[in-house]
Amino acid sequence: MTAKYLAQIIVMGAQVVGRAFARALRQEYAASQAAAQARGRSGQQSAAASSISGMSLQEAQQILNISTLSPEEIQKNYEHLFKVNDKAVGGSFYLQSKVVRAKERLDEELTIETQQQKQDNTET
Repeated sequence: MTAKYLAQIIVMGAQVVGRAFARALRQEYAASQAAAQARGRSGQQSAAASSISGMSLQEAQQILNISTLSPEEIQKNYEHLFKVNDKAVGGSFYLQSKVVRAKERLDEELTIETQQQKQDNTET
């Protein structure tokens, strides 16, 4: 008899946890959808650029050691890291290629931001 009650308690507890998990999952999905809509078109373009280049914006920023998308800072860090990783001076071709890909990704992001700003200015 005690085993029956214990089994019922376990089943009821599992149902409660299952419902809570399903509710949390629905809320997370809704929040994710809302964030995606908030990012809007520029977010979609940025995601597409990440997909095409195979490198996320954050990864590119880490490789070139930049925190903001400043063309001057990107170019300065790119030139330094490209020279340091030159095979002629004992560098790594692989790292040098990662530096090039990171710069390409950041340049693409700058282009997306510029286009978005132009669209925002024409809409206003």
